[in-house]
Formats: sequence, structure tokens, C-alpha cells
Amino acid sequence: MVMDARSGEVLHAQNADTPLHPASLTKMMTLYVTFEAIENGEISADTLVSVSRAAADQPPSKLGLRAGQRIALRHLIRASAVRSANDAAHALAEAIEGSVPAFAARMNRTALALGMTRTHFKNPHGLTQGGHVSTARDMTLLGRALFHHYPAYYHLFSREVIDAGGRTVRNTNRALLGAYAGADGIKTGYTRAAGFNLVASAERGNKRVIATVFGGRSSTWRNQRVAELLDLGFEKSRGRVALAMPPRPPYSGSQRAVAIAAAHVVASPVVARSPRPRARPEVPTAMAAAPDTIEAVVIAEAVAAATTPPPATAPATSVAAAPPPRARPEGLLPEQRVAGADTGDELTGTEVTVETAEAAPVEVADAEPIEPAYAEPRIVTRKSAANGKLWAVSLGTQPSQYHADTLLLQTALREVGTLAEAPRKVNRRAGGFEAEFVGLSEIDALRACARLAAGGVACSVTGP
Repeated sequence: MVMDARSGEVLHAQNADTPLHPASLTKMMTLYVTFEAIENGEISADTLVSVSRAAADQPPSKLGLRAGQRIALRHLIRASAVRSANDAAHALAEAIEGSVPAFAARMNRTALALGMTRTHFKNPHGLTQGGHVSTARDMTLLGRALFHHYPAYYHLFSREVIDAGGRTVRNTNRALLGAYAGADGIKTGYTRAAGFNLVASAERGNKRVIATVFGGRSSTWRNQRVAELLDLGFEKSRGRVALAMPPRPPYSGSQRAVAIAAAHVVASPVVARSPRPRARPEVPTAMAAAPDTIEAVVIAEAVAAATTPPPATAPATSVAAAPPPRARPEGLLPEQRVAGADTGDELTGTEVTVETAEAAPVEVADAEPIEPAYAEPRIVTRKSAANGKLWAVSLGTQPSQYHADTLLLQTALREVGTLAEAPRKVNRRAGGFEAEFVGLSEIDALRACARLAAGGVACSVTGP
């Protein structure tokens, strides 16, 4: 299958709908679901994942995880994308959905929503299992969706070497990446039952083409055939086409995360009557004359809490004190390109190594970012608002939206100088509801959080 990645136009197809074993092409969907989970706050790239015995016991290709080991989710992502590590993919599945069957069910929901109608997944790594099948067309659609939906992570598939938690691993697709001009991903796959599979993407000028091959006789034959298909794609694709973004599947979330959140949500009280609050000197007259609503009661309670002096022996707020700052999380981008050893894609039983190991210099672990010596709270990078005000102050996760709204109101009245006009935002997370002030300048966010922390209010600053 050859497809124009810009428009989705099929440029060439032969046996593209024949169900076959996808092997490690499966990990493209494992990573797609993982990126979705991170984007929607189910889990963080910094989350430390406890490796199960089942994950550690997966056959090669693997990272070499040990049962009971704790490893950052970002390193599992890297090992799955670059090394095609089966133990890492298994650990990702358990970290996100709690079990491989639950994760496979989510993979299948996502595949169907992406239009992969002839695909059925049973595991997150692609080792041969009855009924675990896909097609060249479906995997081409998935490769295009990865490129368009998660561009911030797509660079991983082109990395020739990368650090995966203290171990430098090499890309199983490095032969094509190094030989074909413009190639920048995506994923290899091999098992004895599947043969040599590859989904490859390349860009030249304003053209981007995706080619997929299933069932190659050898890695050399597979790479040569994919190069021919990419050439065909560049030749047949038009110079100027309208970009047609593939539709994103509706977000259904982790069933495990929904269950956890439901167990922690406290039902909001039902208010039978909402008397108007009396006007206070600190409250505008218009607020005092507000109609009988639940919001009026919440505002009144927040005003009372903010204007009542605390007892001499009690903290200024019931919010827990801010935890000590942790080191800045490492990024997914900055790694050195160094040489290292590799044993190729996944193998089972007595199967031989697919890629030939190459002599290389001594492996060097990636340099990590150095934490600046801020006096203010720790800053965590994430996407934020626009208009030049890209910073936010998070007050942490609350058990219900009612609690999050109340805390935001109380805090806005407490820190009027910097937060009174800031937009308030409540995000549903796996553990509850995160309360945030958004749309702040860097100096206002840092000043507000520093003042809150000095008063015993837990907070953190997030930036672009």
C-alpha cells in the first residue's frame, strides 16, 4: 500500500486488505493509545511504572526489564518505538489499563474508530497469537494518524539511537532511515509467522508518502521494496494538494481510570434554598444582589472563608502544604546521537537475530536537563493558553468538581492581586478534578504560587 499522507489518497495497492500477522507494527497502536492517555491526563510521561513479572518475562526483542523494577513511562515509550521492546509494550498496557486484555479492548475500539475495519488486536506487542491480525491498508491508516494526531511524539520513530532509562538502544529501522533520503519513520515488525513487515514514511519537498509492506522474505528485500514503493509514491503524488486531516477517534478514556475516578468522587450536596448573601465591604454590590443560585452560595462560602481570620494555632488553609519540588522531568526531545548495540526486532524461541549487530563506540547515556535554582515552585512543561499568557497555577486534584470550583473561588479571593481576573479551569483527571488558574504571565504565575505556598496552599506552576 502507498498513500499520500497529506490527503489520504491511495496511490498504489496490492493485496492491501488481506488479513496477516502485523508483528511489531502492533506497537504503533500501543503507542497511539499511550499518547492519547498522556494527552488526556490519564497518566504522565513522568509516571514511574512498576514492572510486573509478566512484562519482564516477555521474549525478545526486549529492553531487559526486571520484575519489581520502577521505570518512567517515557522510557517505556522510547523502548517500544525505537527498540521494539516487547517487555516495554507489555508494561505500557498494564500501566494504562491495568491488564493486557483491557488494553487490547481499547486498542480495538480505537482501531475501529480510525477506520481500521480489518484489524483485531489481542496483545500490545505483536507476538504471534491466533486472531491477532491486520492489513497493509489498516496499518497505513494508523501510520498517517500517528503523524497527524501526535506530531510532538512522531520524531521518536526516526531516532537512530535513544536513551531508555540508562540504556542506549538503536532503531530497528535504521537501515532504511540511513539509506533513503527523506525517510523519518515509522515501524518495523518481524516474527516467523509474519515475515518482515514495515510501515515507512518519507518527506521530500512538500510531499509526504507512507508505504507499507507485509510478509517480506528478508529485511534487505523488505527495505528495497519499501524504497521502490516510496519512489512510486513521490512520482504519482501531486505537487499541491489540500491537507485532509484524518478524523480523531472520540475519546472514551480508560475504563480503569473512570472506575478509579468514580470511587473518589464525592457527590455535590443538593441545595433546596439559596438565600442571597449579605453584602460585605470586600464584595461588589452586584454580587450581593445575585439571584438565588448554587453559585451564589458557593461564592458566599468562599468569601466567608477568605475573610475569616484563621486560629493562631491552625494553618491558613485546609489545603495540604506543598510537597518539596522534584527535579525537572526529562524531555522526550534532547538526546545525543551516539552509537550502540542492537539485536533487531522481536524474536521468539530459537529465531535468529533480524538485524546484524554493528561495531560501535562505547554507549553514552543521554545528557539530562539541569534543574535551575528557582526560589519559586517547580515548573512543569505542558501545553497552555495563547495571547502571550501561557502560564497556569495548579492547585492540585480535588475529589469533585464542586470542591475544585470552591477552592478556585477561595483562592482567587485570597490572592486578588494576581488571580482575581485569571480564568479558572477544572480538568477531569484519573484521580479527580484538577483546579487551575490559566492565561497568566510567567511573573504573575510565579508570584501567585509563591505567595500561596508561603501561606500553606499547595500549588505548582506550569508553562509552555
